[in-house]
Amino acid sequence: MDPVTLTLLVAALLTLAAGLVLFYRVSQQKAELSALQQQLERERQNIARDAEATKKETLLEARDEAHIIREKAEQEARELRAQVQKLEERVNQREETLERRSTSLEQREAEAKERDRELEGLRQEVQTLIARQRSELERIAGLGHEEGRTLLMKQLEDELRMDMARLIKQIEEETRGEADRRARQIIVQAIQRCAVDQVSETTVSVVPLPSDDMKGRIIGREGRNIRAFETLTGVDLIIDDTPEAVVLSAYDPVRRETARVALSNLILDGRIHPGRIEETIQKARDEVEQKIREAGELAVMRAGVGGLHPELIRRLGKLRYRTSYGQNVLDHSVEVALLAASLAAELGVDAEIARRAGLLHDVGKAEDHEMEGSHLDISVDLVRKFGEAPGVVHAVEAHHGDVDFGSVEAVLVQVADAISASRPGARREMLETYIKRMQRLENIVNDVPGVEKTFAVQAGRELRIIVRPEQVDDLSSAKLAHDTARRIEEQIEYPGQIKVVVIRETRTSEYAR
Repeated sequence: MDPVTLTLLVAALLTLAAGLVLFYRVSQQKAELSALQQQLERERQNIARDAEATKKETLLEARDEAHIIREKAEQEARELRAQVQKLEERVNQREETLERRSTSLEQREAEAKERDRELEGLRQEVQTLIARQRSELERIAGLGHEEGRTLLMKQLEDELRMDMARLIKQIEEETRGEADRRARQIIVQAIQRCAVDQVSETTVSVVPLPSDDMKGRIIGREGRNIRAFETLTGVDLIIDDTPEAVVLSAYDPVRRETARVALSNLILDGRIHPGRIEETIQKARDEVEQKIREAGELAVMRAGVGGLHPELIRRLGKLRYRTSYGQNVLDHSVEVALLAASLAAELGVDAEIARRAGLLHDVGKAEDHEMEGSHLDISVDLVRKFGEAPGVVHAVEAHHGDVDFGSVEAVLVQVADAISASRPGARREMLETYIKRMQRLENIVNDVPGVEKTFAVQAGRELRIIVRPEQVDDLSSAKLAHDTARRIEEQIEYPGQIKVVVIRETRTSEYAR
C-alpha cells in the first residue's frame, strides 16, 4: 500500500474516531440537559404545591380570625341589646308606677272632698240640734240663757266625747287596715320592679380540655408546670380521671377566676412551661382586674348611683365573684339598692341615701378574705374612708340591727336586705332540709284535738289547718291560729314569715230521688 493511501486511510479513521467521540459527548450533554430539565420541573411542582398549601393555611387562619371577630361582635351586640331592653323595662315600670300614683292621688283627693262635705253636713246638724235643745230647755225649765247654755254644753260635751271615742276607734281600725294594705302594696311593687338573677355558691371551677393528652403537658416534666401554676396563683389544680377536664379549687373567688382564665389561655396557646405560665398568669390578673372594674361600673349604673369613689366601685366589682348562701352578692347589693330606693320613694323619705346605702351595705364582703373583722365592720370602715355621707354610713352600720336605727332610711335598708334574702328562689336550701322543715310544719299541730288535716303550701310560707267544725268553734279557731303561730316561732327556723290559716266549714248534702 502506497504511503498516500495509507495516509488517507489513517486520516479517515481519525476523522471517524473524532466524530464518534463528538457524538458521544453530544449525547451525554443531551442526557444531562434532559435530567436537569426534569429536576427543574420537579422543583417547580414542589414550589407550586407548597404555595398552594400556604395559601390554604392562610385562608383557614383568616376565616378563623373572621369567625372569632364576628362572634365577639355578635356577643357585644347581644349585651348591648340586653342592656337597652333592661333600660326600656325600667322606664316602662316607672311610667306605670307614676300612673298608679296619679290615680291613687286623685282617689284620695276625691275621698278627702267627700269627707269634708260629710263633716260640713254634720257640723250644720249639730248647730241645729244645739239651737233646738237650747230653746227647749229654756222653755221647759224656765232657766235663764246662761244657765241653759251651761247645762246644754255639758250634755253636748258628754255626747261628743262618746261620739269622738267611737270615731277615733273607727279611724284607728281603718288606718291600721289601710297601713297594712299600703305596706304590702309598697313591698310588692318594690319587689316586682326589681328582679335579678341568682347563681349557686361554689368553690371550684371546671376547665375543659381538648383531649386527655393535655393533662400530661399541664403537669409537665416531674410536675414542674403544675407546681409553678399552683405557686403563682395560690389555687389547687386537681387532675383526676375526669375525662377532658381539670378542676381548680380555691376559697378566694378572684384567685380562682384568675387561675381559670390563665389556664384556659395556656391551653389555647399550647406552650406550657414555667416562664410562659408566669407571663400568662400576669396577663390573666390584668384581665380579671378589668372585668372587676367593668362589673362595678355596670352595677353602679344599674342601681342608679352616681359619684362613688373609684375604689368603692372596684370593690363592688369584686363582689361579682362572691356568693353568700348561694346568692350572688353583687346582684343582691343592686337589688337591695333598688328595693330600698323604691320603698323610700313610696314613703317620701330620702331615696338617694337609701339607694347608696343599699348598694354599699355588703361592700366589705369583697375584702373579708384579706382583712380582719366582720364584713359589717369592714363595710362601715370603707364607706367612711371613701367619703360617704353620715346618713349612708349609719344605714350601712345598722342594716344588721347591731346599732339603734337613727333614720327611716336605715330601717328601709334593713327591710330591703331581708326581702332580697328571703324571697323565694333567692337563697339555696338543701332538698333534705327543705323536706324536713315541711314535714315538721305539717306535724306541728297534729296533737291538737279537733285538727283533721294540715297542709304546708307556697313552699312552706303558708300553713293551712282544716279542723272538725263539731269540735272547734269560731273562737277556738282564732285561738288555734294564734297558738300555732307561736309554736312555729319557737320550734322551727325558717326564712321570712309563715301565714297560718285555720279553715272551719260545715257541709250539708242531700240527694233528690
